[in-house]
Amino acid sequence: MSDPPPGDHRSPPGDHRSPPGEHGVPPGDRDSPPGDRDSPHGEHGRPPTRAERRAAFRKSPFLPATVLLLLISAAAGLFAGSYTYAMANPTPHVIPTAVTTSGDEPAARRFIDGMEEALNASLRLHAYGSRRAAVRAVDEQKVFAVVEAPAGGRSVTLDVSGASGATVAQLLGEAAVKVGRATGTAVVVRDLKPLQKGDPRGLAIFYISLAAVIIGFIGAIQLSVHAKALNPLERIAFIVAYALLGGFTIAAVVDWWLKAVRLPFVESWFILALTMFTSGMVFTMFNTLFGRWAMLPTWGLMVLLGNPSSGGAVSWPLLPSPLGTIGRWLPPGASVNAQHTAVYFRGHQHAFPFLVLAGWAVVSCAVFVIWRERHPGGREVRPAHAA
Repeated sequence: MSDPPPGDHRSPPGDHRSPPGEHGVPPGDRDSPPGDRDSPHGEHGRPPTRAERRAAFRKSPFLPATVLLLLISAAAGLFAGSYTYAMANPTPHVIPTAVTTSGDEPAARRFIDGMEEALNASLRLHAYGSRRAAVRAVDEQKVFAVVEAPAGGRSVTLDVSGASGATVAQLLGEAAVKVGRATGTAVVVRDLKPLQKGDPRGLAIFYISLAAVIIGFIGAIQLSVHAKALNPLERIAFIVAYALLGGFTIAAVVDWWLKAVRLPFVESWFILALTMFTSGMVFTMFNTLFGRWAMLPTWGLMVLLGNPSSGGAVSWPLLPSPLGTIGRWLPPGASVNAQHTAVYFRGHQHAFPFLVLAGWAVVSCAVFVIWRERHPGGREVRPAHAA
């Protein structure tokens, strides 16, 4: 093979090497900073700084997921703690009790003193001139028991009311027998308002109210996820609709199907529907105020605080004092009170629980409608085209 002619710098066949540049550095690398020659991507190949990592984390889905992880863990402990604190060891503090004597009869005085010592609680005595008046006070849920002691006698009759609170009635009955033996007093214990056979512990009302509360706000959550484009009045209308249908279903299953409790159907249905609507609107209000974190105040108000203090599982005289007072002003407690009176004390219904439920519903609707532009749902309403 002949040598290439002078001036011809082509590489021999088979030699594909590029001619080296100055100082042996390939021409494409002359302008690269020395520190980046080993990086395949230059500037983009350097490790991100701590500030850049923090910024990326804040924009990623891992931030809300981490926050939810911590919140759910805390909520689990608070949920268990709130129910354990309120219900695990019910202890009487003050029990309103009717007496049909002056309370100065020796038998009555010994019995009442012995009861307060045995219960480690005070019997808040209300004197009535007759047994009929005392029983009416039980029906109106002003007192939980009636003490009768005939003048000059050595016997006492204690009338409890299982429907007013199964746990209270049980504690009073057990204590009365022990006090009678200790004081040598003949004690007769009777139940003025026994619970229905299908609900011997008196928990059915608590459970149906709990279902209305929880399904009420879960329904609103699902509307916010799957029907986000609903406008305010449409959203309220759908909450009304599922509250009416859900309340009917709860009442029908418990009464007609399971036959656990005989309900005054229309009144119970109305209470359950009002409870579901109120619960749904409470979440909608918080969704307007707090956006995606609305579940936190809803869960705290309705479940952590509202349900344990409702008086459904444990009557309010056995609850810690603050809970017994606060619970009546919250939707779960108002629902239990209204339902409880409707089932066991017909003709003695109070307006207060309905006012509480209606008050929460009206305030929630007002907040939602007034600040509707802050709610994450809705859609733009476009004017109709002219014909």
